[in-house]
Amino acid sequence: MDKNTNEPDFIVPETIDERNRLRELIVRFIDNKDLIPPVSRKQLTALALQLIHEERLDPRLWGWLMVEINNRLWHKPFSAIPHERRILLLPQCLSNSAICTAEIDELGLLCHKCNGCSIHSLEDMAERLGVMSIVTEGFTQVIGLLESGAADAIIGVGCLESLEKVFPLLVDNAVPGMAIALNCDGCKDTDVDAGYVEKITSEFSENQSVIHSFDAEKLKNEIKQWFSAENMAHLLGNTSDQTSQIAREWLGGEGKRWRPYLLVSVFQAITHYKPISEAVKLAAISVEAFHKASLIHDDIQDNDDFRYGKPTVNALYGVPIAINVGDKLLGDGYKLLSECGIMALVKEAATAHIALCYGQGIELEWCKNPRSLTMSEVIHIFENKTVPAISVALSFAVICAEGDETLKITLEKYAHALGIAFQLLDDLADFQSKTVVQMRPTSIFAAICEEAHNDKALIDNLLSQSDISELKNNHKPLLDKAMARVSEMVEDYKQQALDSLYPLKNIELKRLLFRVTKKILK
Repeated sequence: MDKNTNEPDFIVPETIDERNRLRELIVRFIDNKDLIPPVSRKQLTALALQLIHEERLDPRLWGWLMVEINNRLWHKPFSAIPHERRILLLPQCLSNSAICTAEIDELGLLCHKCNGCSIHSLEDMAERLGVMSIVTEGFTQVIGLLESGAADAIIGVGCLESLEKVFPLLVDNAVPGMAIALNCDGCKDTDVDAGYVEKITSEFSENQSVIHSFDAEKLKNEIKQWFSAENMAHLLGNTSDQTSQIAREWLGGEGKRWRPYLLVSVFQAITHYKPISEAVKLAAISVEAFHKASLIHDDIQDNDDFRYGKPTVNALYGVPIAINVGDKLLGDGYKLLSECGIMALVKEAATAHIALCYGQGIELEWCKNPRSLTMSEVIHIFENKTVPAISVALSFAVICAEGDETLKITLEKYAHALGIAFQLLDDLADFQSKTVVQMRPTSIFAAICEEAHNDKALIDNLLSQSDISELKNNHKPLLDKAMARVSEMVEDYKQQALDSLYPLKNIELKRLLFRVTKKILK
């Protein structure tokens, strides 16, 4: 939940009858809308406020309604998850503090089953169903269990304040989560609708489509093997010339390989986890070849000596050889694409390649003739230099999966916002780094120019510098203000990325991209 100073305080409906009446109202409200989870916190807020307006409810119910709306959105996919793949999380404050003698260890409260509160009966109910139950005050460890594959869904009981803190974790991780608010505030002797908790926990329907338990680490490890020296030699030829050797080492070396991961994982989500074909593998490797080629050329153009904490190709072998290695990787990429047998992939790659060169050309022109910048000019560079590298991976996935044009357009909008947010974060990292960074057209510098638009002498002085040291050392207040603005922009574009996924009807794809957004924009 994204609460700000203009939003009302949270309250819980006073009686169980009122709570159940509102839950029934939410069922009708949500079931009349064609919505697929997950939805972002911003969208959940909008739904809650819409319901308040339509039904003339107390605005202070906003937080509670938001939780229950999210529950209803997840109802069908959650009910398809087997009991043994769920976790019931109960708060320690449900215990009766006057008589409770239970111990608390690192895993939580160890109930003595004295029947002095509802914890015992709820844990017994969970045990009968095969649901894992934990009595603790923290949600973070449960997210770890979900990410490790120990469980697929969570039923979390807590006060609205606690649920407010955990909501970002549930939404960003696209967890099929059912959250149940305590009926009163306070850190001890609280109460919950135990019957409602039992109803949600026990609910199960074999008729619902089971959502896939996606193993991101397994896929990453599989993709890593595609870039092994043996596979590179098999695909690109076991040649011994220096250019080919450097190209293969660079392609199989450092990097997070987000683009191949995006391509393959999105392909699987669209096709409901069909086996990964040889064409998809070749397309994924080609995307990384294009990316690594662009990095080599970028390092040359920026005169950078280090990447991934290691010397760049141009620093190790000189500019002429580095240019040739980059060109070799471009050729490798198109060779791999041609072997996929899908001409549309080649056209998509060429379009992205041309856009990247256009964006890089604008940046190089600025570096040759530095001048004051606007934020819109920088975003324009990002749209052409950074966005195409992400967009092409998603477009490849749609083409390989034989998806429709509507899906392709939706993912292009997502890639646009994600790519800009990613580059904004990269700019922030440069200015937070202790290494020397060359002066170039960044969002930070644009924010400074717009903030100090009346101080021509300051801007001219900064433009005369070869790197950002002067800015970092002598203009900290101005730099801090610029970085704060860019940080806000990251969140805005992240939200735009999530908002763009709103029309998707494929729950697997939507969950995947919510998680990817969180990880890429970490």
